[in-house]
Amino acid sequence: MQTKTPKILVLVEGEKTEEKIFKRLLDVYEISDRHEIIAYKTDIYSLYGEMFVDNDADAIDLVQLLKSREKDENKKKMLDSEFSDVILIFDLDPPSEKDTRKIADRYTDMLRKMAAHFVESTDMGKLYINYPSVEAFYHMKDFPDREFADRVIALSDIHAKKYKTIVNSESKYRDYNKYAASDSDVDYVVTANIEKAKKITGREDMPDTSAILNAQLDYIERKKEVSVLCTGVFYIYDYNPNLPGSRGGHKYDCR
Repeated sequence: MQTKTPKILVLVEGEKTEEKIFKRLLDVYEISDRHEIIAYKTDIYSLYGEMFVDNDADAIDLVQLLKSREKDENKKKMLDSEFSDVILIFDLDPPSEKDTRKIADRYTDMLRKMAAHFVESTDMGKLYINYPSVEAFYHMKDFPDREFADRVIALSDIHAKKYKTIVNSESKYRDYNKYAASDSDVDYVVTANIEKAKKITGREDMPDTSAILNAQLDYIERKKEVSVLCTGVFYIYDYNPNLPGSRGGHKYDCR
C-alpha cells in the first residue's frame, strides 16, 4: 500500500489577501500540492494568548489547538491530515505611539517570545512576520523598484489605518488582480524582500525571524517607522534556497 506524503500546513492571519498571495506563491514555484493553507482569523497577539498565557507553550500541539477552534467542518477534517511542517505567517501590528512604555515593552516581549519559540517548521512551527502587514507584498511601484530598499511606513500611518490606502495608491497597476501577474514579477518580489532583509539586518546570509524583528523594533524605537517587508515570501527560500530567482525575476540590488 502506498504511503501518503505528509503535507505542510501554512497558517495565515486572514482569509482573503493572505490566502490569495500564498496560493499564488506556491503555484509559481510549483509546490502547491504539498501544502494546505488555513486562516487563523485573528492577530498574532491572540495566538500568543492561547499558547503562552497560563499555558506551557512547549506542551501545546498547534494543529490540535487550531482544530479545537475551527468551526468549518471541512477545515476540521483537513486538520486531521498528517503534517511534516507548520508555517505561521502573521502581521506585526506594532504598539501605538500613544501606548505607555510598559504596554510597548509588553508587546515587544510577546513578539520576541513568539519569534524565539517558532523557529523550526518540523517542531513547533516556523514564524514569519510581515512588516507592517501582508500588503507589503504589493508595495512595489514598478518591476524593478529602485526605491523599495528604503521604503518605510510611519507608525502614525499604520495606526491611522492608512497603510492599505497608501499601498493601493503606490502599487504598480493600482489593482491587486493585475499586480505581479507574471511568474517573473512574483520572483522579483521574493528576491527583493530577501535582499532588503539582509540590508536592514546588516547580514550577508539569510537573516532569521529574530534578527529581522530586532532590526524592526530598533527602527520603531529610533524613527517611529517600520521598514516595509513581506517576510512571508521567505518561506520559498526556506523550502528550497534555489527557488528564489528561478523564475526570471529582475536581479535586485539594494545598494
